[in-house]
Amino acid sequence: MAAQIELTLDFLDGDVTTTRTIVVKKAVVGGWTGRDKAALQHHIDELAKIGVTPPEQLPTFYRVGVTRIVTADAVEVIGDASSGEAEYVMLKTGGRIWVGAGSDHTDRAFERFGITLAKQLCDKPIAKTFWPLAEVEDHWDELRLRAFVHGGGERVLYQDGGVAGLLSPGELLSHYGEGDRELEEGTLMFGGTCGAIGGVRYAPRFEFELEDPVRGRKISHAYDVLPVPIRG
Repeated sequence: MAAQIELTLDFLDGDVTTTRTIVVKKAVVGGWTGRDKAALQHHIDELAKIGVTPPEQLPTFYRVGVTRIVTADAVEVIGDASSGEAEYVMLKTGGRIWVGAGSDHTDRAFERFGITLAKQLCDKPIAKTFWPLAEVEDHWDELRLRAFVHGGGERVLYQDGGVAGLLSPGELLSHYGEGDRELEEGTLMFGGTCGAIGGVRYAPRFEFELEDPVRGRKISHAYDVLPVPIRG
């Protein structure tokens, strides 16, 4: 029997919000999804110097266990070497594609041993609210991703960038569709992130949001990051 989870989410369609419990059967993380190929290659070269294996293709699609997708207010991680990443996410349910926000929380200590491994080690928190993709497609490049880290009594801006720097949902799905694949019913996909201000780092609390300035609305979520002791 294939793994699956049930999530209770809010679907905002026009001015009407419907809360539904839906089944998610597959989780995919889109990696290396930037539109600027020169900047992508520079980043790949930098990571290669610290032992991170370069991707075989651009973009790359990493599978993670669907049970890693959570809407929780706290996640447990191994030690203090992980960090969040604000991303837009796509979800296909009821035959439609919906857009939301999530954090591709990743264990940085294990990235050099394998990106799939590093991603699989951490839960992936998502916000509970989703918009129809059709409602934002005509002004997609106006949307913004933003993240804050909390610690020491401070809330610090950690990421702030437009989705215009990333492949759009249509572009990303065209790559994913190569080889007769498509976004199957019950699939949730992370669409990519922007750079971290001040460098990637651990924080005890992570907050992320997707803003639509044209419609004057945001999708947001925050969660505590709780390290478990390493005993060997």
